[in-house]
Amino acid sequence: MQWETVIGLEVHVQLATRSKIFSGASTAFGAEPNTQACAVDLGLPGVLPVLNEQAVAMAVQFGLAVHADIPEVSVFDRKNYFYPDLPKGYQTSQMYHPIVGAGDVEITLDDESTKRIRIHHAHLEEDAGKSLHEDFHGMTGIDLNRAGTPLLEIVSEPDMRSAKEAAAYLKAIHSIVTYLGISDGNMAEGSMRCDVNVSVRPKGQEAFGTRAEIKNVNSFRFVERAIAFEVERQIELIEDGGKVVQETRLFDPERDETRSMRTKEEANDYRYFPCPDLLPVVLDQAYLDHLRSQLPELPADKRARFQTSLGLSAYDAHVLSASREMAEFFEEVHRVCGDAKQAANWVQGELSGALNRENLSIQNSPVSAKQLGELISRVLDDTINGKAAKQVFQALWNGQGDSADAIIDAKGLKQVTDTGAIEAMIDQVIADSPAQVAQYRDSEPEKRGKMIGYFVGQVMKASRGTANPQQVNGLLKEKLDALL
Repeated sequence: MQWETVIGLEVHVQLATRSKIFSGASTAFGAEPNTQACAVDLGLPGVLPVLNEQAVAMAVQFGLAVHADIPEVSVFDRKNYFYPDLPKGYQTSQMYHPIVGAGDVEITLDDESTKRIRIHHAHLEEDAGKSLHEDFHGMTGIDLNRAGTPLLEIVSEPDMRSAKEAAAYLKAIHSIVTYLGISDGNMAEGSMRCDVNVSVRPKGQEAFGTRAEIKNVNSFRFVERAIAFEVERQIELIEDGGKVVQETRLFDPERDETRSMRTKEEANDYRYFPCPDLLPVVLDQAYLDHLRSQLPELPADKRARFQTSLGLSAYDAHVLSASREMAEFFEEVHRVCGDAKQAANWVQGELSGALNRENLSIQNSPVSAKQLGELISRVLDDTINGKAAKQVFQALWNGQGDSADAIIDAKGLKQVTDTGAIEAMIDQVIADSPAQVAQYRDSEPEKRGKMIGYFVGQVMKASRGTANPQQVNGLLKEKLDALL
């Protein structure tokens, strides 16, 4: 039997507010445990929550960015359950009237095809605390610093049909929230994580299969691996005569498997009811128009501009617009050198390779956009050739000079373009290579093109790599052919 995978994601994005969603406690990451949880976060008797206006603005900006319906009225509800890291015994969330309605996101796949994934809604809620299991000798520690941190939960429709599509969708969401500046998107710190809903069904069947929810997956790679395991598990289970049960599962990256945590709760298990301490949120058109006017150029628009205005390929535009930092770096390089294709090649090639080797982000690049743009300019105006350019880049990377020009002068890398000087070197190489000249002369015409490489190498060696390769090739062919 052929099977089809059905995937939906619930992405939890920590909003980049300085204080929590209902209190003035700090949201800074890395503080000592239980130093940033106030009475409101703990739900102590007599305290009242106050909604963080910035969290509302950030949620609405996301909605506008994904072409979503923004309801005039949204309402907070209490979601009642008890976990050790939820001291109030309930979570303030939005069940029935979320702040963001239906929208959509376009994803780009490996073959450069695109697909539109529908968003069902996005709602605001507070985060719970964190259970700590290490170094407690069989006990569990509780850190409540995260309790009350504002989250935007983005719920997709079950429109994804492969692990690759799910990862592409998650990357698209990451791109949007970081472009907007509403989250740093740091998955290692928990600023963005997702619950993955996976089911399988026979191909051609309309009804969905029973889904399992994989909780709190915190990397693009883990999403793909968790889905791959879960799909195989469900298919094997069904083909062996078993049934998939609706449950919450945990992905273990060390064992590369999902494991059952608990049976999946339904909405009625949480006994939702409107939060009596918070008024409905009412948004007027003037407020929405104001936030819309503050939206930056978003990834999809930037990709389109890179292709239409700068002439980049769809692939280059996609890679360079994936993050706001990468796009801004590339645009500064292009502004300095004036050649979009060369800027794209160097940013994606030499620079990205060096960053990956050193495990650095582009924000921490030792070579600035201005320095890289100036280096490319020296290639474009024939001051240096491609080989010398790589030497200059490495010197800039190692901090051996403040500019490409300074390094070129210090290392004597300026390209030799004087025809007389190049001809003198060629004449000397020909004079020193009688056997190779004879072999060239006696070869079939179609083989001489490859044989000329020896002479080019000798001339470049004589010039210490500074001779213009195009001139060397042209002049060499003229002089060797004259000997035939």
